[in-house]
Amino acid sequence: MARTKQPHVRSQLIERAAHMLRTRQPITLRALIEGTGLSTMAVYTYFGSMDGLWSAVRREGFTRLASKLTTVPVTSDPVRDLAALGAAYTANALEIPDLYRVMFDAGFELEDAAGADETLHVLVATGERAKAAGRFRPDVDAVDLATQTWTIGHGLASLVATGPLPDAALAHAIPMLTALFVHAGDDPATARESVERGWAAS
Repeated sequence: MARTKQPHVRSQLIERAAHMLRTRQPITLRALIEGTGLSTMAVYTYFGSMDGLWSAVRREGFTRLASKLTTVPVTSDPVRDLAALGAAYTANALEIPDLYRVMFDAGFELEDAAGADETLHVLVATGERAKAAGRFRPDVDAVDLATQTWTIGHGLASLVATGPLPDAALAHAIPMLTALFVHAGDDPATARESVERGWAAS
């Protein structure tokens, strides 16, 4: 009879693996389960192999990010919403720094690559809303804008969550996003107000 899998065991192994990767600890099967009370068989039971575990680690990071982004409410101000999504992105990175760093390690395949794309899709849809509302020019490419917005958030999040900058450096996102949105056609004063409100919402 197959043993029932326990979600908390899967999560425990994923979080431990992410921590070991980030802190550059020697990664072996025995080192992974050391101190957990689990047997080495648990890795095979839940992930099929060590490679399967690393894929799951990356996927877990994107799953948690997607969950975080769903907490951002949709308002009548799509530019504010874009900034709020960026703020949620950086907040997520600070909450799960171990998983965050592994999310972008292309050395391991994702369990569900399409699922990871949802992060960008949310930004694209919000950018399209801003175009429809007349905040951005009609010729603005929403995918390019979303990519640039993500780049700003990712750069700051990486430098704060896993790098040398203090949390206060995240405030640099406000002038950076404002400049990006003004370049896309928004009014400078209106853009700044929307970004400030969105960034403060996280």
